This record gives sequence, C-alpha cells and structure tokens, in this order.
Amino acid sequence: MTRNKGAFAGVFAALLFAAALIGACGVLVESAARAHAPVQRFGAAEAVVTGRQSVKVRVKRIGEGPEEQSRPLAEHTRVQAAVAQRLRTVPGVRGVVADVSFPVLAPSGQVLNGHGWDSAALRPYRLSAGRAPQAPDEVVLSRSAGVAPGGQVRLQMNGTPQRYRVTGLVPSGPDAAFFTTATAAALYGHPGQVDALAVLADATVSPAALEKAAPGLTVATGPARGDAEDVAVSAARPDILQLGASIGGVAVMTALVVVGGLIALSVRERSREFALLRAIGATPWQVRRRLLRETLAAGLPAALIGGVLSLALGAGMHAAMVHKGVLPDGFDLSLSPLPALAAFGVTLLAALLTALAASLRTSRIRPVQALGEAAVDPAGLPRWRAVTGVVFLILGLSALGASTTTTGPTANASIGGLVISLIIATALLGPVVAGFGNRVLGRAVRLVAPVSGRMAQHASGAAALRAGSVITPVALAIAFAGTQLFAQTTVVQATTEQAAAGNRADQVLVSAGPGLPQGAADAARRVPGVAAATPVKNTTVVMAVKELGEKNLQSLTARGIGAGFEATMDPKPTAGRIGDLRDGTVALNRDVAGGLRVGSTAPLWLGDGTLIKPRVVALYERGLGFGDVLLPHAVVAAHSSTSLDDNVLVKGKADLRPVGAAYTGVHAMDRAEFGARFSQQLRLQGFVGYVVVLAIGGFIVIGLVTTLALATAARRREFALLRLVGGTRRQVLRMLRLEAAIILGTGAATGVLIVTVTLMALAMAVTGLPVPAVSPVTVALLLLGVAGSGAAAILLPAHAMLRRRTSPKISAS
Repeated sequence: MTRNKGAFAGVFAALLFAAALIGACGVLVESAARAHAPVQRFGAAEAVVTGRQSVKVRVKRIGEGPEEQSRPLAEHTRVQAAVAQRLRTVPGVRGVVADVSFPVLAPSGQVLNGHGWDSAALRPYRLSAGRAPQAPDEVVLSRSAGVAPGGQVRLQMNGTPQRYRVTGLVPSGPDAAFFTTATAAALYGHPGQVDALAVLADATVSPAALEKAAPGLTVATGPARGDAEDVAVSAARPDILQLGASIGGVAVMTALVVVGGLIALSVRERSREFALLRAIGATPWQVRRRLLRETLAAGLPAALIGGVLSLALGAGMHAAMVHKGVLPDGFDLSLSPLPALAAFGVTLLAALLTALAASLRTSRIRPVQALGEAAVDPAGLPRWRAVTGVVFLILGLSALGASTTTTGPTANASIGGLVISLIIATALLGPVVAGFGNRVLGRAVRLVAPVSGRMAQHASGAAALRAGSVITPVALAIAFAGTQLFAQTTVVQATTEQAAAGNRADQVLVSAGPGLPQGAADAARRVPGVAAATPVKNTTVVMAVKELGEKNLQSLTARGIGAGFEATMDPKPTAGRIGDLRDGTVALNRDVAGGLRVGSTAPLWLGDGTLIKPRVVALYERGLGFGDVLLPHAVVAAHSSTSLDDNVLVKGKADLRPVGAAYTGVHAMDRAEFGARFSQQLRLQGFVGYVVVLAIGGFIVIGLVTTLALATAARRREFALLRLVGGTRRQVLRMLRLEAAIILGTGAATGVLIVTVTLMALAMAVTGLPVPAVSPVTVALLLLGVAGSGAAAILLPAHAMLRRRTSPKISAS
C-alpha cells in the first residue's frame, strides 16, 4: 500500500505556507523585542541618563494578588540638569553633556534638530567650515541646509522666524542646528531641565555606579542609547509585540483548522486502506504510527522550507510597514534563526497533533467491523466533537454579550474572541452545518434541475463529514477577510463622521513642518472676522481604565485644547460641561471613564510621565473623533517634547493668508479638506490589516483549494459508477456544479453570518448602532474570489477525471 500522492502534496503545500506565515509573524515579534532607535547623536557617549520612559503600577485583580502593569511614554521624560554634577563624580567619567533638543524649521521646509554647541561633541560632529557659535544670533548648520558660512538664514522655532548668522557648517546626517548653550537653553523653554545627560567616560565606567549617582533615572548603554534620542521606537514596541503575537496566534489557529481539515479528509479518503490493515491484524497504534510517519514525511520538508521562507516573508512585511509609516523610522529589522525554528516546531507539532486526532476513529474500530465501517462515511458526529463545538458556540455567544455591554479595548477583545470561537465551533460542527445547508439549499437546486439537483443533494448529504471539511475553510476565509476588512472601514467611518460632526471650525491652520508655533493661534485671533481660534495639541496619556470590575493600564489618545474651544468643537458631552475645562480638570470619553463621574478624580500620567489627578468636569460621546481625553492646552504643552501645536481650529471665514505668510510652512484649509486629510491618515494606519488579510487570507484560500481538489479527486470511484449506470459526462458535471453550489453556498452563508454578527457587535461598540460600514463591491469580490476558487478546485479535477474512458471494473482502491 502506498500513500496518496495528491494528499501528500496537499498536506505539504498547506504546511509549507503555514510555517512561512507563522515564522513571518515571529520575525515581527523578534524585531519588536530587539528594536531600538539607531544611535546617532550619542555615538561618543558611553552612557545616556534619562528619565523613566514608562509608567509602572501595581493593579489589583479580583481573587488574585496585585499585578504589575507597564505602559511606555510617548514623550521625552526630562531630567534635572543638576544631576550632571553627581554624575561627574563617578570614577571614569570625563564629562557630562546636558543635551536639549527642539525642532527648527528652515525657510526651505527642512526640519533640523536644534541643540547647544556642547552637544556637537556627542556624535562627534566636526566643523567642516567656519567656527562655533559665540553670540545669541549665531548658528552652525548642517551642510545640507545650503547656506555658506557668513550667510544669513531665518529659522523658526516656537515663534515667528528669526534671523541668524551662519558661522560654521558640519557634515549632514542627522541634520542639525547648533546654537550657543545659553541660546539653546532659552529656546528649549524648560529652565533647569534637559532631555538627557550624555556621559563621556572610559569603557570601564560602571553602569551601576551611574545608577547610584542618578537614583530613579534610567542609564542606557549600548544600543539602548538610541531610545534616548528618539522615543518613538520604544513607545511603539509594546504595540508591535502585541500585533505580531496576535497575528501569530491567528496564524496558528488558522493552520490548525486548515491543515487539520485537510489531514482529516485524506484519512477518510484512505479509510478502506486502514480498515484492511485492521482486518489483517494491525493494532490501532500501528495504524496511527503509519499515518504519523506519512505526516512527518510531508511535514518535515514543508516546515523546514516554510521556516526558511518565513524570514524573507517577514522581512517583506516589515519593509511594507516601514514604507507606509506604520512603523516609526529606526524600527530596524532583526533576523535570526529563532523565528524559522519556532515556525518549524509549531507547524510540525500542529501537523502531528491533527494527524493523531484524525486517526483516532479509524484506528479504534474492530477488525470485523473495519471493512463495513469504511464503506460509507459515518452519519453521526462523535460525541466529543459535538460537545466541544457547542462549548465554543456558547463561548462565542458570551463574547457577543460582552462586546455589546462593554466599550473600548475590552469590547474589541471580546469581538476578537467572538470571531475565533465561532470559527472553531464551525470547524467542529461542520457536518451539522453541512446537513442544514443541504436541506435548505438542496431544495433550491432541485427546483432548478430536478434530476441533477436531487443527485447533488443526495451526494452532499451522504458525505456530511466530507462536506463539513469543505465548508470550514470557505467559512473561515470569508469570516476572517470580511471581519478584518470591514472592521477597519467601520472604525474609520465612525471616526471620520465623529470628527466631522464635532468640528465647528470654518478653517483649520496646519503646518507642513513639525508643528505650528503657539503664536499662530494668537495671530489668527487678531485677523478681522475671526470669532475664535483654538490651538490643538495631540499627545498620549496613560491611565488605569476600569472595565468588568478590573483596572488595566492603557495608553489613551489625548488632546490639549486652548481658548475658544466651545465655538470650534463639539465632542457631544453626555454629562457635565466641556466649557468648565480649565487647569486641574479633565474631560473623558465615556468609553474609558470606567465608572468615573463628573466630580470624580481621574489620576493619569501625562506624556512625559508626570502624574496628575484632575477633576472630571465632563463625559463626552465622540471619543473616536476627539480622542479619549481632553485636557487644558497649557498642561499638555508643558509636558510634551515640544510646545508646537498640531493645528489651530478657526471660527470665521476670514482671509488667513497673512498668518501663513508670517510663519514658515503654515497654511489654512477648509473644514472639508481637513476632514479628507484626516480620513486619509486613518486609512494609512489600517495598512497592517490589509497585510494581514493578504497573508492569512491567501493561506486560507490555498488550503481551501487544496482541500476541495483532494475531496474531488477522492470521488473517482463514485464518478466511474455514475458513468457505468448510464450517466453522461454532462450530467455528472452538472450534478457537481449543483453540489458545489450547495456546499460552497453553505460555507459562504456561514462565513457571512459570522461576519455579520461580529461587525454588528463592533459597530454597536464604536457607534452605538449595529450598522457597520460595508462596501457591496468588496463583499461581491470577496464572495466571488472564495466561491470561484472553490468551484474551480472542484470542477477542474472532475473535468480531468471524466475525460478518461471509464473501465467496467471498479477497483477497491
């Protein structure tokens, strides 16, 4: 007896793609775990001392002990400049540079990093022309600025552009502007504080001694020094870790469902062979070992090749995410054998477990029953499978209830659990679903073609287990792709609509550079015809959010809003008054309030880690469009890396061109244009979802095609019998088309049902109405792609088999 070549090739292909996908997710996880911003300016420093760039708290758990939770900070945590004196006393330290950094905008639109001249020793920068700055109006620029020594240049920091004389040039990259130390401190705007203390020391200096001299601060050495320059990478690291782990988990679950169904189908195809082995005296474990060896023969090379390919696939996903701006600059790719080895092990283990599970029934039947049992597919569903399927169905319904009664991240997590539970329930209860679909759709095809339709209904009903194995990947492909695609469009549309509905401004001042100087809002207010001009500064705060009785530390989007906000924005308060927002107060999105009411105290950490305990003055509804937290503008600006604003909302249709002319890179746009720009930014953020759909959805479709082709090829005896009893080739093909309509239609309907339930729950969580944003064209293309590939996988092998001349003898193989 020999193994089925078609089944071997199908299992090989499915395992290869599964290993490649799992390993690619591992590449993302490893890159996130090892990610550090590149060391550029601090290359000459042995260590860099900064403030703590994360918030850590102990959170109580119901029925458990306290749990420590941590979230990164999105802004630089400042350090007291006086700490430098203590660091200089550490043995081995030659000097300490108090480094400050602030954005500088050149007339050409080029963004430079402003520093004091003493920071030039950290890269180290070497003057390629001229001399160091000595007066308040002197500056040294990067050569890329295109200004020769002795020339004049107008530079914009946090005010109108000021004229400076260029005294020298340094090589380009990273582009910088160096002022005198006193001038840089004044432009930095935080007396007595600095971004970092760069330690120039011998290689023998002890990091422990530095930590002792700077208690409560972070001492970064080696690659970690880059995080002191740019906090974007460290801030993004936990989210990318979570994303990679989440995608990897979905990939493993998908591989189990697809590969498990394929192996189970191949085992049923060979049930007569295994029955014969049992009839001649083979023990159950001998049958199982045979199947495990064959699975191992396909799995070992597939997992090995897929693991190697996963490194290239992961690198491609990383490059695409960097290109689209999903990953911050400097988020480097890390490649090692670990993801490939993990993919190899996980894929091989999944294949062996599914093969073992698929062989249990075939290997346990008694020898005297073996051949009779193998003659037809069993009609019933194993008890363990039915019970487990019902359990997952109940879990899905529980997740549905949680998603409709909670909000925010808990609701999103419940929705993810809902999808996974329903898909697993479908895989376990596939034969039951197939039987129901056969009864409903079978009647429809019998109306279309009474004879062929009856044959199609009988064929799909007689092999419920086979039909269940086919239905599962169809439903999985539609459910996964539909949920991923339309969940994004639902959130984007809700966010865009909330932002548009709450924006009362007639015009918006924006900047082509790093931001708007704070004087831009004052200048706009002085323009005749302007009723209000509200500066808006975006940031991220950390807050313990309570849901389902427990608190979890979360990073929340926040905005600092200035004077006149009542005339320019309406976040739709549901309790309290937004107009009461002032120093010492906060307004919260009701989804993250977690039981807090107007008058309650809401402890939270600002962007630089400063803990404040403001009083809640309002709860509002439009959290997607306006962020989770609204704070006074001055509070946010004082605790951000820069005091530049993101935009200024202007009430009034006055001519704002004089304001734009006074500042470099500043211009006005109307409300519609600003809304379109905002919507485009949101869609770019959803790029990861499309990558996930392309990768995992493509794998599911490959598994679907392989499963269907294998299931069709296993029916050669059935087709031969139909031809022998007088059926024409055309009649058999028509029966197959109608049978495909029943099976694929049932799978598609199941997938659409899962998508509908999930998206309605999501829409209810984010908008309060069970109306998701779904594109009919995308739905049609999705259904056509899945159903078309499935139909081709059924009909093309059947066409090939029916072209052959039918022999009057029907073999038992």
